[in-house]
Amino acid sequence: MTEQTKRQQRILAVDDNAYTLRLVEFTLREAEFRVTTAISGEEAINSIETIGLPDLAVVDLHMPGISGFEFAHRVHQYSDLPIIMLTAVNHEETVVEGLEEHAEDYIVKPFSHGELVARVRRVLRRMGDFTYDLEPKTRVDDRLVVDFPNRTAIVEGKQEVLTPTETKLLYILMRRAGQIVPTEYILRRLWPMEPVFEDRLHVHLHRLRRKIEDKKDKTRPRYIISERGAGYSFRAVPLELAAN
Repeated sequence: MTEQTKRQQRILAVDDNAYTLRLVEFTLREAEFRVTTAISGEEAINSIETIGLPDLAVVDLHMPGISGFEFAHRVHQYSDLPIIMLTAVNHEETVVEGLEEHAEDYIVKPFSHGELVARVRRVLRRMGDFTYDLEPKTRVDDRLVVDFPNRTAIVEGKQEVLTPTETKLLYILMRRAGQIVPTEYILRRLWPMEPVFEDRLHVHLHRLRRKIEDKKDKTRPRYIISERGAGYSFRAVPLELAAN
């Protein structure tokens, strides 16, 4: 995506403390991010289903109802959304669990404005910028629309149900559309706590391709391209770029 067409990244801030939530919102808006706020895990889930996935979420750990870890678990059933945990808990076991299973980073309260912005920017640089506008239904082109929260793809007007792994795999590839995503990276993101081999990935890729690719020409994938010896890439061109 060119600098002229690069969109403003959106952050979802989730905290049951209204003061902390306002502080995070103000800090990130000053850094020129778009910010959506939620006062609970339930409200954050509803926000994603209503207005779409953000580029990154900053989430409090201990909240009534859905905790920060539970929120991460639910969202990672259909995406690879980068999450930064923001909490007063500084126990080593909790930090390790958060970093290994749920989050890209972990910030302990109280925090400085500069630290929060720096960590958000660092994670976004590492994860890459999502090429498409993240709405409740993400339009790839005139043929394909992806509904991440509901784990469905609308292909030429027909709904295809996706498994959690297929949906997360599609998210990983679409987030870096136009780039080669290394096989090892995909394996790590899909199964971070398991030793897995490429054959397992091949099975899910095959099933996903059967659902979204052109069934009339199976020899020429339109979206998911195998890059021999390197990985895979998602090759569709965003609508606003295709129109230029």
